[in-house]
Amino acid sequence: MARKLVECVPNISEGRDAAKIRQVTEAIAAVPGVSLLDVDPGADTNRTVITFVGEPEAVLEGAFRCIAEAAKVIDMRLHKGAHPRMGATDVVPFVPVEGVTMEDCAELARRLGARVGEELGIPVYLYEAAASRPERRNLAEVRRGEYEGLEKKLGNPEWKPDFGPAAFHAQAGATIIGAREFLVAYNVTLNSNDKAHATDIAFELREKGRVARRGRVKPYYQAGELIFYAEGSFPCGNCDFTGATFQETVDHCAAAHGYDLPALMRLNDVDPANPVGQKVRRRGTFSHCKAIGWYVDTYRRAQISINLTDYKQTAPHVVLEEARRLAAERGLVVTGSEIVGLVPYQCLLASGKHYLRAMGKSTGVPAADLIQSAVFSMGLGDVAPFEAEKKVLGLPTYDPKALVSMQVHAFADEVSRDTPAPGGGSIAALAGSLGAALASMVANLAQGGPDAEKDAKLIALAERAQVLKDQLMAAVDDDTNAFNAFMDARRLPDGSPDEKVRRQAAMQAGLKIAIDVPLATAKASLAALELAGEAARLGKVASITDAAVGAQMAHAGVRGGIWNVIINLKDITDSAYVADMQAQCAGLLEQSTAKLAEITGFIDQKLVDRLQKAKK
Repeated sequence: MARKLVECVPNISEGRDAAKIRQVTEAIAAVPGVSLLDVDPGADTNRTVITFVGEPEAVLEGAFRCIAEAAKVIDMRLHKGAHPRMGATDVVPFVPVEGVTMEDCAELARRLGARVGEELGIPVYLYEAAASRPERRNLAEVRRGEYEGLEKKLGNPEWKPDFGPAAFHAQAGATIIGAREFLVAYNVTLNSNDKAHATDIAFELREKGRVARRGRVKPYYQAGELIFYAEGSFPCGNCDFTGATFQETVDHCAAAHGYDLPALMRLNDVDPANPVGQKVRRRGTFSHCKAIGWYVDTYRRAQISINLTDYKQTAPHVVLEEARRLAAERGLVVTGSEIVGLVPYQCLLASGKHYLRAMGKSTGVPAADLIQSAVFSMGLGDVAPFEAEKKVLGLPTYDPKALVSMQVHAFADEVSRDTPAPGGGSIAALAGSLGAALASMVANLAQGGPDAEKDAKLIALAERAQVLKDQLMAAVDDDTNAFNAFMDARRLPDGSPDEKVRRQAAMQAGLKIAIDVPLATAKASLAALELAGEAARLGKVASITDAAVGAQMAHAGVRGGIWNVIINLKDITDSAYVADMQAQCAGLLEQSTAKLAEITGFIDQKLVDRLQKAKK
């Protein structure tokens, strides 16, 4: 089953009292299923940023407990700090990491807001993807006036809270809850100790761009002369065009460069309604990108410090490659880069695939290889070691106690013992996983030839095989866990009529779970079998027997999964469910048997032809 992972980053208005901060974080950490990842207090801001992750429901509960505890220990009437704030728990964003959508996180925000308003009596405003109206999307706009202006704000019908009373909560203030994309903090390191070098590149990269200049702008743009808007002269910041009117230049920027000039000016706190006398603005390269330059004494080098507010729109590797190009133009070298804090698995996965494609290599490889590709290509270990297990959020891992974490001989020993699990269902899943792995191997060995179209098919095949391999590997433990859940139901008390009913219902539910897992194994193994057949046809003849073994293993996964479904049907009381399962199993077996015969017939003929050719 696909893992669902949500990050939550509450900001509480306390950064100096360690005991109060600990009370809040301990309340969060006490929630089962929550992993507290980071606690970052700031004395000057008098604010602490807390980061935790988990399954959606666990994170929702952790966020509620955070707000409830902060409301007890923090008194906003006494709070002073450099950072804007509105409440004891100032802002609570939910961030999709793995297996969840932005709308899922927005719904979590709405559910949390409703509960906070009802149970704690704290006014709640929704922002970003959860906002109830467009003007409330921007966090700064919602927080305008801060705590000191909150009582007046609550009296304005336009600022009625989304949840909770429109009444001033003197101690807790108000809380802003929402959903946003993951923010990737990313630094690019230069072979220079000059902060100005990093700043010059940062201004080219960032969305808000920089003031425009003309004249001597190479190698460093900042050496040029500033230009201004004047009556009858409205220069474009990105080329040599000059409009006679401001609107003419606005139209030019949209048509020639694809950006909204007034929006760019507002982003830089410039009023587009009064452009005359203002500095001309030059658009930056990337949206969802904030960047500055700084010098890091620890590294004795300058860095481009970057915040990517939506890595799905602007990925780190894309920004890095442009930074490398801009650095080379200036006679500089990018020595590497670093991730500050955490990075989503999918983000680094995309970077790893990008560099493998650039090398002409297959992207249908294990996740660890993709991550390694990103780490090496981006120089993520340049200034400090990059530990993927600690830095990559949502990295596929196995519990150290899982069956698949055991050594092969220990796993075989475990299967051989006088216990019913792990048994045939787990072995069927393992067989299917190995079948998918062999299909990927055969495809990858054949990739890299002169036929680009064939290469694309092989890479797509390998990528699909990797997905099936991982899915079936997870099913090794899922099957055993499903059986154990059924056994737990059997152990429930059945002394009274009510207990008998509850026990029977639990056993029926447990049986259906014990059926769902091997059924999924059979379906995934059939897909792996089809890939093994495709790999046999597209791959090298020297690898054809590997595809043959993969096909046999995948078929074993299908057959084993079906047998484990059938044996559990005898105790199911739902006749319609039983009939449906029997029909599905019959169809799967028919498809798998026919496909295996087709593949083995093809492979056997190829081997005969090869042997006869060798004798001539």
